Amino acid sequence: MTSQANDGCAVEVNSPVCSMREADDVYMGYAGKEELTGFLNELLEAERAAAQVSFLTACMGGSGQAAGLLSATQRDSAPWRAMLLHHLKTLGAEPSQHVRTFYDKPTANGAVAECIAFLNRSRSWEMRRLRGMLSRVRDDRLHADLTKLLRSHEANITMTDDVARRSS
Repeated sequence: MTSQANDGCAVEVNSPVCSMREADDVYMGYAGKEELTGFLNELLEAERAAAQVSFLTACMGGSGQAAGLLSATQRDSAPWRAMLLHHLKTLGAEPSQHVRTFYDKPTANGAVAECIAFLNRSRSWEMRRLRGMLSRVRDDRLHADLTKLLRSHEANITMTDDVARRSS
């Protein structure tokens, strides 16, 4: 494609605006398939860890508000794991079968308060990762789902903080 410059000379334009939608995601500043796959698998592993910590802590004798919080966290994790699995499959990627390796640390001493604090740290970590990645997600459905996950984790942290304040 050529264009006339102000001085009347023809200028070769190699990237017409109408072709921008055809540009590679990475070229346009978005995360590529490999980066998205790694990111989604990290979140999936963290969600599995949160669910396991919630379950094990509830089994250790969480009661009252703590038991309600643990139960809600475990229930909340299942649909997010399903969403992450769906998007990984949509990308044609192999979902990780792992659980974040740090999940066993809070359950080692059996303190319910320590396990709840772990859940808060885990959600905070996921939120930081989500905030850092959202602007680089080009797919509208994936972006919307990850935004919902972020909002859910924000609500969970608020609930966890509230339970922690009431129990102190």
